[in-house]
Amino acid sequence: MIDWYGYEIWKAEEKLCWYDSQPHPNDEKLESSYPHHKHIPPNMTRNRIPSPEMNFEPPNLHVVIKEIEGLIKRQKGTG
Repeated sequence: MIDWYGYEIWKAEEKLCWYDSQPHPNDEKLESSYPHHKHIPPNMTRNRIPSPEMNFEPPNLHVVIKEIEGLIKRQKGTG
């Protein structure tokens, strides 16, 4: 069982986003997937959205890999 995680997605020197399970119990918009969430631009430290696809039971890397594949396809103009 996973009890904590943090996954970062980078493009060269630019951090694009990250997922983690750090609890933010006072952030009502994260209740739907608490404690799982994703940090996104702008102001990634404070800009968080729910991440219901993350979990403490199964491995989460498939979610991160799928997102990276989507970013690559969009960059190439094929997705």
